[in-house]
Amino acid sequence: MSHARRTILTGLSAALLLSAGLAAPALAQQLKEVRIGFQKAGIFPVVKQRGTLENALKSRGITVKWVEFQFGPPILEAINTGNVDFGYTGDAPPIFAQAARANLLYVAAVPSPGYNQGIVVPADSSIRTLADLKGKKVGFAKGSSAHNTTVAALEKAGLAYSDITPVTLGPADAVAAFAGGNIDAWAIWDPYLALAENGKVRVLAFVKDVQESNSFFLANKDFTTGHADIVALLNQTFAEEGKWAVGHREEVAASLREATGVDKEATARAVGRSEYVVTPITDKIIATQQETADRFFKLGLIPKAVNVKEIVWKWTPGS
Repeated sequence: MSHARRTILTGLSAALLLSAGLAAPALAQQLKEVRIGFQKAGIFPVVKQRGTLENALKSRGITVKWVEFQFGPPILEAINTGNVDFGYTGDAPPIFAQAARANLLYVAAVPSPGYNQGIVVPADSSIRTLADLKGKKVGFAKGSSAHNTTVAALEKAGLAYSDITPVTLGPADAVAAFAGGNIDAWAIWDPYLALAENGKVRVLAFVKDVQESNSFFLANKDFTTGHADIVALLNQTFAEEGKWAVGHREEVAASLREATGVDKEATARAVGRSEYVVTPITDKIIATQQETADRFFKLGLIPKAVNVKEIVWKWTPGS
């Protein structure tokens, strides 16, 4: 069992108890390995288990290396430095990365119905509305999609970012902090959200209640420039797996249970409300992402304004 998996299982168990363009062929041939950054969420663990990418790349003599991370920002840092070629994150990490001039590109999107992330409070909390977050300690992973959910929720409630005490914690640490009462509210995504719902918590708001939500596939810019055909193949393979997943949710849930150790009820809940359709980056998706970027700049959370469109790679499925 990996250290990350042990961390998830130990932390969550404690919380539950306490809560009761194509490249030249020559370039592609030189490539021997594709490194994929992933989290124990979404479809990536399922595709890893099914061996679909390995099969798609085998005929080209390319192997696949899967590199696990706890959440999005470290994946993008690894993509930026060239230690990972391709990965999956929520909406906020790419904005922070672009503001830091990271060497990466958006290459595809996964629109969300908006139930796979939210803000939770203890069931007996006096916090009944988003406005009640004023003066409270709110936990989230810095630079993650949960950071964006928190900011959007405050905006929806007419509160300033300075009206709360932000407590930035990675998911595993936040589990213990929330269970121990060291934070008043917790912004988090599945499967942590689904697991928290097994305990004595209330969902104060789902992400759909405060903003439109998308997740993204991103790739190293140099890798994409040199191996555009491989990036397109990765997108296409994940898109085909996404279509399969929509019609095989029980199998997806079983695969995720095996990969994460998260219990059956929580995994089924997370999978049932997830979307797996992979699409090119549309103008609407860019506009939504730009709104988020502008919000972060206005609040001083990123050091400079960014133009999302500048780092969007055009993927034409089937090309």
